[in-house]
Amino acid sequence: QVQLVESGGGLVQAGGSLRLSCAASGRTFSDYAMGWFRQAPGKEREFVASISGYGYKIYYAESVKGRFTISRDNAKKMLYLQMNSLQPEDTAVYFCARNRVFDPRIVQNRDEYPYWGQGTQVTVSS
Repeated sequence: QVQLVESGGGLVQAGGSLRLSCAASGRTFSDYAMGWFRQAPGKEREFVASISGYGYKIYYAESVKGRFTISRDNAKKMLYLQMNSLQPEDTAVYFCARNRVFDPRIVQNRDEYPYWGQGTQVTVSS
């Protein structure tokens, strides 16, 4: 059984930083790509970043490129999202998710992630 638990959210001023963590259960963490998504009030859940099983392929949404960094530690079964230069428009609930495969061709599609965490709130004040 796969469980994903996010942590690290909170309230931060614009320009600040946060580091989100996602702890995964299960024996085959490195066999799957992982992703971060976010959902702001009244909006659809959107792709933020993804990383392949061994971390060789990384993708970002244009809106966070250059500010956010996704990483993983397979030995610890952990996924991270370092968020710098945060802006009020980054305010959302952030979710980690496990992809169906090791190295997906399409990373932005929510339907390709069958396992999700409960989310962690990130609020950026102006």
